[in-house]
Order: sequence, then structure tokens, then C-alpha cells
Amino acid sequence: MNVLYTAVATATGDGRNGHATSEDGMLDLDLRIPKEMGGAGGATNPEQLFAVGYAACFHSALKVVAGREKLDVTGTEVSASVSIGANDQGGFGLAVELDVHAPALDDATAEKLVAAAHE
Repeated sequence: MNVLYTAVATATGDGRNGHATSEDGMLDLDLRIPKEMGGAGGATNPEQLFAVGYAACFHSALKVVAGREKLDVTGTEVSASVSIGANDQGGFGLAVELDVHAPALDDATAEKLVAAAHE
């Protein structure tokens, strides 16, 4: 891989109940376990940050592929749902679901675009 950019972030404190910063200072935020997991809530959490990043990156991939195919992606939106739960090995796992809204495309074309962007 020809690396174009590397993001560096550091978590301190108690991990999920701590603080996170990016090396460039653009992110500087508290982290809290969500109420749904028995935490206090009141701040962002790693799953939200992962969802934002995944949605943004997939939307970019969608637009690149659409550009190659000359498809109209006006008004497209990508939402990422990131879930965390216990796995069979005694740890935790993540599940991700993407919802793509492409109002200018018919369903079959949108499905092909999403599959190509996934590749």
C-alpha cells in the first residue's frame, strides 16, 4: 500500500470513560460509556466516532464509483449504525449496518453502486 495519510489518536484516562485527542489537535474530547451499557453517558463514545468515520469514508467511495459510472448521486446520504455486544469468546464484537439513500437512482442501480463502492 502506498500510504497517503496516517491518523494518530491517543486515548487516556479509563479508556471508554476517558479522554481522546488526535495528534493534530482537531479532536479533543471526553469519552463516556453510553447509558444503554450502564455508563453515565453525556459524552461521545468510540462507537459513535467509528460510525461517523465509516459513513464518511463509504460516502466518499460511493461518490468516486458514481463518478466513474457517470451516475447522478445528488442528495445521497450514508448512515452507519455501529452496534457493540458480547461475543462467544467472552469479549466484545462490533456489527455495522450501512443505510444508503440515493434519491436520484432507481433501486437496482443504487444496489449495484453500493456493491461496487463496497469493493
